[in-house]
Amino acid sequence: MLNVNQQKTALQDINYLVVGLGVTGYSVARYLLAHGYRCRMQDTRELPPFLGKLSAEFGEIEFRAQPLDIDLIGWADALVVSPGISIRQDAIQQALDLGKVVIGDIELFAGLVDKPVIAITGSNGKSTVTTLVGEMIRRDDKTVAVGGNIGTAALDLLEQNPDFYVLELSSYQLETTTSLQPRVAALLNLCEDHLDRYAGYAEYIQTKLRIYDNASVCVSNLDDEVTRHDAGDISFSLNSDSDADFRLLEKNGLWLAHGDECWIEVNDIKLSGRHNWANCLAAMAIAHSVGVSRKAIVSAMEEFAGIPHRGQWVAEIDGVEWINDSKATNIGAAQASIEGRERPVILIAGGQSKGADMALMSETIKQKVKLALLLGEDASRLQLAWQDATRIERVRTMQEAVQRAHEVASSGDCVLLAPACASFDMYPKFEARGDDFMQRVKELSDD
Repeated sequence: MLNVNQQKTALQDINYLVVGLGVTGYSVARYLLAHGYRCRMQDTRELPPFLGKLSAEFGEIEFRAQPLDIDLIGWADALVVSPGISIRQDAIQQALDLGKVVIGDIELFAGLVDKPVIAITGSNGKSTVTTLVGEMIRRDDKTVAVGGNIGTAALDLLEQNPDFYVLELSSYQLETTTSLQPRVAALLNLCEDHLDRYAGYAEYIQTKLRIYDNASVCVSNLDDEVTRHDAGDISFSLNSDSDADFRLLEKNGLWLAHGDECWIEVNDIKLSGRHNWANCLAAMAIAHSVGVSRKAIVSAMEEFAGIPHRGQWVAEIDGVEWINDSKATNIGAAQASIEGRERPVILIAGGQSKGADMALMSETIKQKVKLALLLGEDASRLQLAWQDATRIERVRTMQEAVQRAHEVASSGDCVLLAPACASFDMYPKFEARGDDFMQRVKELSDD
């Protein structure tokens, strides 16, 4: 096996074409240019968001504002494709047919990293688990760099030279990754998502399962059979009767436990909901497998209050709880968010459904939701799927949704933004949707 310096030398002696100059493309181009690699950049936009920043840092750069064509492909040995760009598009398939290498930033990172990598994916909860594992490692007096699909791009993390890297990886990133050798790889759960990008759910599952390739330790969810790797997995489960390594245990209360050993009572965790108990168990399993102490693991869980837009408590107004879970962009995340609430739910949902079967949520809606306020591009699809499960009203804007929820909510209810859909029909990203929700709730409390 090549050492890191040999790998760097080998990687330098080829032509790189960076396809797409968004956040990830900028990170890739910046790394390649700073380390003397030969690269050109392509984007269909005349002025992609990071072009000016890149030019200011490196002066004259080779950028083409044009569709990907045979001339650009012909020059390149490797195309580094941003996660938001489908490798199924004709031009990239043509590059593959010509024998070109098509990779992403994680594959490039894999050839350069020289410290242990913890890789985490799943349909839901991966940002929470990734962040929490990072906190556990820090509390054990070790240095850690956290990023990938959240926060800092993977190549930018190399500058930190930590003891551990903790990466959240999306299915899009896993599509173009073959050489990563994680110390620990975890697949948290699976549900229908991104079916607008894949031929079907089976293809999405197979892409997610790639995270286990080359991993030393695999962590899987005993409650979700599709996540299993093999009998040697370290497992977690919310079933107290299971034989999972890390599980929920009933013993004068509910505990998160390692085998039969109670580590922390769920009432002592700031994160609420059973789905977050599962996230904590996954983080426990991952951190323990790399030698993090029980004390550090428990301390992190006691203090960790979650990530904005992921089950975020916003306010309590007249006895009504308001929760921002804008990151619940698929049916699995939304369903887990709803099921995790102890109160009757007034649900705000809708957006772009990405081809998912919304009827899969019907039973949860029937049991937990007293009113669904639907907005966005696919509101009619959600209404059709849920019309027999609960009372439904259509709204046009987030302001209208929040106002209507305020009018009908009673003390003891929970108003939950858990859209089950992407935000791009109305907002540039899910964070902007969550910010809008929180601002409208703040206006209520200011009245």
